[in-house]
Amino acid sequence: TYIGNVLVSVNPYKRLALYSSDLVRAYHCRGPYQLPPHIPEDDSLARRNIYAIAGSACRYLRDRNEDQCVVVSGESGAGKTEAARIVLQFIALASGQGREVKAMKERLVEAGSLLEAFGNAKTYRNDNSSRFSRVTNQAPGERNFHIFYQLLTGADIQLLSKSFEMLGFSQEDIVNVFKIVASVLKLGNISFIPTNNIDGTEGCTISNDYELYEVCELVGSDHSTLQEAMRSRTLEDGSELILADLSASEATHSRDSLCKALYSRLFTWLVNRINESIKAKRHGKRKVLGILDVYGFEMFERNGFEQFIINFCNEKLHQVVTESTLKEEQEEYAREGIEWTPIDFFSNSVVCDLIEKNHHGILSMLDEECLKSGFLSDEVFLSKLAQCCAGNSHCEVRHRGAGISDNNLPANCFRLKHYAGTVTYNVCGFVDKNNDILHRDLSQAMYRCRHPLLKVLFPEGNPKRSSLKRPATTGTQFKISISALVRNLSCKHQHYIRCIKPNELKQPRIFEMALVQHQVRYLGLLETVRIRRSGFCYRLQYQLFLSRYKMLSPRTWPTWHVAPVEGVSYLIRDLPIPSGEFAFGRTKLFVRSPRTVFELEEFRRVRLEDLAVLIQKLWRGYRQRKKFLLMKRSQTIIASAWRSWRAREEYRILKHRKQVEWAVGVIQRHYICWKRRQFLLRLSKQLSSECDSPIFRDWPPCHRRLTDTSVLIRRIHHKWRCHKYRLRFDQTARNRMREKVTASIIFKDRKTSYLRSVSHPFLGDYVRLRQNVQWKKACVETNDQYVVFADIINKIARSSGKVRIVFEKMSNFVPILFVLSTSSMLILDQRTLQIKYRVPATEIYRLSLSPYLDDVAVFHVRAPSPTREDLSGHQNAPGCLFQSDLGKKKGDFVFQTGHVIEIVTKLFLVVQNAMGKPPEVNISTEFETNFGQQTVMVAFKCMGLPEVQPGQIRISRKGNKMEILGFFLNVVQYQTSKREEVKYRSRSEEKYKHTKRKLFFKSRGPQILKNIQSSRIQENFVVETHILKNNILSILKWNLF
Repeated sequence: TYIGNVLVSVNPYKRLALYSSDLVRAYHCRGPYQLPPHIPEDDSLARRNIYAIAGSACRYLRDRNEDQCVVVSGESGAGKTEAARIVLQFIALASGQGREVKAMKERLVEAGSLLEAFGNAKTYRNDNSSRFSRVTNQAPGERNFHIFYQLLTGADIQLLSKSFEMLGFSQEDIVNVFKIVASVLKLGNISFIPTNNIDGTEGCTISNDYELYEVCELVGSDHSTLQEAMRSRTLEDGSELILADLSASEATHSRDSLCKALYSRLFTWLVNRINESIKAKRHGKRKVLGILDVYGFEMFERNGFEQFIINFCNEKLHQVVTESTLKEEQEEYAREGIEWTPIDFFSNSVVCDLIEKNHHGILSMLDEECLKSGFLSDEVFLSKLAQCCAGNSHCEVRHRGAGISDNNLPANCFRLKHYAGTVTYNVCGFVDKNNDILHRDLSQAMYRCRHPLLKVLFPEGNPKRSSLKRPATTGTQFKISISALVRNLSCKHQHYIRCIKPNELKQPRIFEMALVQHQVRYLGLLETVRIRRSGFCYRLQYQLFLSRYKMLSPRTWPTWHVAPVEGVSYLIRDLPIPSGEFAFGRTKLFVRSPRTVFELEEFRRVRLEDLAVLIQKLWRGYRQRKKFLLMKRSQTIIASAWRSWRAREEYRILKHRKQVEWAVGVIQRHYICWKRRQFLLRLSKQLSSECDSPIFRDWPPCHRRLTDTSVLIRRIHHKWRCHKYRLRFDQTARNRMREKVTASIIFKDRKTSYLRSVSHPFLGDYVRLRQNVQWKKACVETNDQYVVFADIINKIARSSGKVRIVFEKMSNFVPILFVLSTSSMLILDQRTLQIKYRVPATEIYRLSLSPYLDDVAVFHVRAPSPTREDLSGHQNAPGCLFQSDLGKKKGDFVFQTGHVIEIVTKLFLVVQNAMGKPPEVNISTEFETNFGQQTVMVAFKCMGLPEVQPGQIRISRKGNKMEILGFFLNVVQYQTSKREEVKYRSRSEEKYKHTKRKLFFKSRGPQILKNIQSSRIQENFVVETHILKNNILSILKWNLF
């Protein structure tokens, strides 16, 4: 809750979900005293919130432009560090959202984590206490600084490295810091064994030298140098330097001093680096908001020099708070002539003077003992303290040989009555800890190390520095720091957070009434409440009050030229606030209730908004009037100048336009002629004789004005290239090209198997039938001397749909020799070359195929085709087999051949030449055929799974329907699988051709060989005849054996 500018906070000893960004906005956006220091959850429970005091400090900094400070006080374990972290969290969340501000907030949060790791430790009363001087000594049940455990266990070291990086530390800096921390741990492991020197003095040696080797490796030092610095020290006797050995106890003390110096200076260096990282980048003096979190008051069973220094800091801070909240406020009421009943309170100035007073204070006597030469003793210091503090009611001393004022006071101890209670201090180690001088030999050894930070941390070790001035003692340094802190606090507007510890067990939901009452009593909260209840919460000088609130009265706004106190009186009369809420002092106006201050601020905010609207309105009107008058005056000048300029400009533009039009015409004509000439010259150079192929696509680019010309020239040039290409052809090549063009017209984009036939020439006579003597005799009878195509193909039976093809294990079918002449289509027995069917070309009216990759073709005929057996008893004229009435109608022919494209193309041309018009080419998946007296529907179907190889078929007939099944590919699929199919088809075709040749020449081999030997073959067929001859000889040998 609030006690003026003091907030009382009780440590719950557990995490509470009280602080969020919504609460930050609530306390940041509202005015002072508009919200209580808590946000009620229900009628019976209220949640205390530290955001209230943080929001008040931020608003004072923003509105009054004054330095602010939040002082967090309380004994150890009361939650001071956590309260300071919550204040810092509020400042981070309440700040702006710019990129620089966001980065600054992140650095502030990470700085807290880093300082907590290096500056906090576990104590008997607090698991995360802000401590110092714990590097070498810890009380039972307590721990050293967190960073040592984090470095050893590695649990939080990654988070700590992230904090280093956020604050601008490089990886090298982080490693260097961890090396120094590790070296402190290793130095603490070094042990010394006492030895006797030759001259009788005591020396020492290191028992675990390997630890020293590891320290040297970490800091980059020479082993002998560091070992010598730890075992001896250099003394100055006049102009001579004497090297004296250290005893085991002296070396241990020197080692501890080095550890404390390393860690202390490293911590100071880290604080300076963090301050450099989080300080404002802009130059100039800026108002600040500080957060002070000091050590908590400590009172243990055994209290030493550390507890004495910590409690002295708390004593001074309590003195500042007491004088600010109790003493100065009552003195101000008296100065201002305000009626006031003084309230008594305990002032700890006596205790502070007893500790820090010059020449007679405890710290002064301790420094006097430390600065003496020779043997230093804690007992001598205690005896001087007993003499100085004799008769002082706040200090009791007991030492050997002195009287005992309290039987409960142990020997070699003194007792101080602090504001928080009486504490007994044991003086053992006071002189050594206050002295804590690091030998110059160790400083020089650290400076000579190759570690980059040690030269910065130990500048006194530089051999070039000749200053041998003795450094200040620990107590003196601490007293100077406390004095600077008090001066800094006195020039800032202070806000206080008084932290209360509910129990000694550090457990939640335990409230020890006696302990809490004791803390409330020694913190002076009761006196503060009495003063706040009977006093005034707000005061301000008349001139400042009038300057801040003069806009609330029409008599004081906008200016007031009389005495400020009169203006304030008029201002108060015009406000709807009872006059009893105000009191007039000699120089200041006092406001009693916080609610009144809030109402004044709210009135001022509303009035400022109205004034802002008024100022905006007047400014806009003034700006528009000035703009209008300026535009009106400028209109006449601009209109006159515009008319004269426009006349001159029109004349100039007209003259220039005529010149430009003339120049444009000349330039265009010359430019177009030049571009034409350049284009033609470039064409003549780039289109060389090597580019005369009809399929050559490259063409030089041209200007956009020459596009039509380029297209025309390109078309003419293409025709010329085609003409030159055609001139190279002989009659045979021309015929083949004509057949290829016809095949393209018929099958392109209609049948899939056409694509694989493009690259293969149409040979026609695949079995060399023209050289056969028996054929020469037979063709004369039928007038079929000119063979267009001849090859062994498969004829599909009309009745069962079986393929008449012979394999090694299927000899029940007879292969068929298909011959196409210029006048008819013939089917011959391949062994005897006897004609089985002859169909005139004029009787073929339709050619039917499927669009798939199969090799099936159907030839539709008009007239019946009698078989050879039916003609045995009837003699007809050669070539007139269809004139017999005894012929039994067989119907259309169904063939399968790998040269289906070539056969259909050649038959198409033969029928066209015979009839004068082309036959009908039907490419479809279903069509009708005539088998004898029946009409059969032929259907091509693609199977889902490739039961056969792509391109092969399986034929079945059921009634009047014949189905041709196969795993067919369309054009796109064929192009995709063509590469994989090449090897398979090449092997199949080679085997198939070899089988056909074996079957053909098995019966006709001797006769063909005889005819070939007796024939006169042209020169270009010599090689092929030789190959054929060898094949026939091999077949004949196979038949013989």
